[in-house]
Amino acid sequence: MDIEQVRDYTLSINGVTEDQPFGDDVITFRIEGKIFLCLWLGDGTHDMRGNTGHRFALKLAPARNEELRECSSAILPAWHWNKKHWSDVYYEQLEEDLVTGLIKESYDLVVSKLPKTIRQKYI
Repeated sequence: MDIEQVRDYTLSINGVTEDQPFGDDVITFRIEGKIFLCLWLGDGTHDMRGNTGHRFALKLAPARNEELRECSSAILPAWHWNKKHWSDVYYEQLEEDLVTGLIKESYDLVVSKLPKTIRQKYI
């Protein structure tokens, strides 16, 4: 997947909005105002840890984050987020089905924490 495919897929999910509260080089995707994915718009040449490639940060259950990090070098603790709950995903290094599945999983996690009356709109 490329950066446009990630953006297009994420925006295709019911109720998702985007904004840029952290500057022009980052898009955050939200459901009911809650961030579930942060897409870095940089050129992918490096990040603050010296890794190369395009990435996004997404929120997952702590056990799921650990599992994914053990299985793939393309999934690391998120640099600017709580490392227990957020992972950086170098999506160009992964299969498209896995990437879209992780995005949806993050969305579903955040939706599951919304009040029941609001959550029903997205189930």
